[in-house]
Amino acid sequence: MSLPAPSVVHQVAALCWQRRAGSVHVLLVTSRETRRWILPKGHRMPGKTDWEAAAQEAVEEAGVQGVIGEHPIGAFDTVKTGRGGRTRPVRMAVYALEVSIELADWPERQQRERRWVAVPQALALVQEPGLKVVLRRFGRDHDAPRAWGAAPRP
Repeated sequence: MSLPAPSVVHQVAALCWQRRAGSVHVLLVTSRETRRWILPKGHRMPGKTDWEAAAQEAVEEAGVQGVIGEHPIGAFDTVKTGRGGRTRPVRMAVYALEVSIELADWPERQQRERRWVAVPQALALVQEPGLKVVLRRFGRDHDAPRAWGAAPRP
């Protein structure tokens, strides 16, 4: 008897970025349990669009706010390992957020580190192959975010 395949979980992530010293830098945060470098991410939220949920995750996990695009700049597939070692496939939609405000205090400040890095350094720090693809494309097309439909949001 075979077990049914687990359904895909849909999550959203914010690729937080700024121009610093003439190049594009992205903001990475550590995951709470494994301390791997990741993007602020989370589940879809009732009553919010996916891009609004991604912006909310950026505030909660990284303490940043800014202008977020309403359309994903990319997506990748990954696997989430839960308690007890159970795994589930995850489809992560990534939204670009141009950071204008960095908060000194935020909800998960004590649980995570945040670090601004140039895209090549981000590629060396992250482990997810799909995230590397999104970051590489973002770095290559670094002037494109203005065309991604970014709109100011609270």
